[in-house]
Amino acid sequence: MSTTKIALLGAIAGLTIFIGLPLGRVRRPAPRLKAGLNGVAIGILLFLLWDILSHAWEPTDAALAHHEWSVAVRGGLVLAVGLAVGLAGLVHYDKLIAARRAARVLRPDPVAVPVGAPAGSLGATGAPGAGGAQTGAMPAAGVVDAASLSMMIAVGIGLHNFAEGLAIGNSAASGELSLAVLLVIGFALHNATEGFGIVAPLAGGRERPSWGRLALLGLIAGGPTFVGTLVGRSVVNDTVAIAFLGLAAGSVLYVVIELLAVARRAGLKELTTWCILGGLLLGFITDGVLVAAGA
Repeated sequence: MSTTKIALLGAIAGLTIFIGLPLGRVRRPAPRLKAGLNGVAIGILLFLLWDILSHAWEPTDAALAHHEWSVAVRGGLVLAVGLAVGLAGLVHYDKLIAARRAARVLRPDPVAVPVGAPAGSLGATGAPGAGGAQTGAMPAAGVVDAASLSMMIAVGIGLHNFAEGLAIGNSAASGELSLAVLLVIGFALHNATEGFGIVAPLAGGRERPSWGRLALLGLIAGGPTFVGTLVGRSVVNDTVAIAFLGLAAGSVLYVVIELLAVARRAGLKELTTWCILGGLLLGFITDGVLVAAGA
């Protein structure tokens, strides 16, 4: 199979993630709808976390079964480091962004103060007459805004999809064309559900995300499938795949923690529980289609 055809397969598998992205532009959905979307996203990401870790551990598991100790140790260490970087890296990145945001609020640009202006007549933005009203605009410590959260979800899914692309490229390079096509079909179905998970935090926000923003999220999450397919055609390396899967697992785990915090603030425990279950089952169903197809 030519490089062009293999690249096309990878693009098809990745582009289906755009199917669910327009949902992020829904205006003023009911609180129950927002909570439901958030729950479905959690369920999908929980399945994705299990799926990523199971695939990342397979080479190490096989090495242990064959008593290949050095290979097993290397695979385990790479996975552990990838998990740590993916999880802790996002924690520290979020902390850094929150600190910078707080610094901008606490250190406004100096402005001229009218003579005789009463104390407290300057708000947090430095504008006369703003009073203290602006102080409530600063996000609470530790709360990730919807735009940042959706971007983190896209990055985590993108890392996972790069590894999926490697699998497609490896299969095509090995001459297993039927397997490559089945992988594309299965991954395409799976990616279609992941799009809903990306935009769940954005649905019903104060500002609708632009089409350009949604396109960027789609490219970050789905584009790596295309890139991974091209890389996988010429590079067959378990260690590289494990590293990317570890990074993806750590990123997804962080996002799940954040979405659970959002669910708790919504206060709709019963609805959220059922929607998490639904998202989890949706992930298993799409994966089952892939397995049933013989991939």
